[in-house]
Amino acid sequence: MAEQLKIKLSIANRVYPLTITPGQEEGLRKAAKKIEAMISQFEQNYSVRDKQDVLAMCALQFASQVEQKTIDKASVSEDVEEKLNALDQLLQKHLSA
Repeated sequence: MAEQLKIKLSIANRVYPLTITPGQEEGLRKAAKKIEAMISQFEQNYSVRDKQDVLAMCALQFASQVEQKTIDKASVSEDVEEKLNALDQLLQKHLSA
């Protein structure tokens, strides 16, 4: 079994103990920092009653970013496929001439 690492992450004034693989640590720590920064931003810009509201807004923001990247990637894939098809047709035209 792979080596496990025990870390503690602080998010919204709560500590979360985690057991992870060493390769996950950097990503988790960066994610926790981003969440903390986003919490601060929401608290400064909006009148927020409790941390639950702020955490829900953070979750929505991150989820929407992931979904938008998925949509953008699909759009790029369609564009690439169209260009490859056009190039293939052009090559076929020149090869059969």
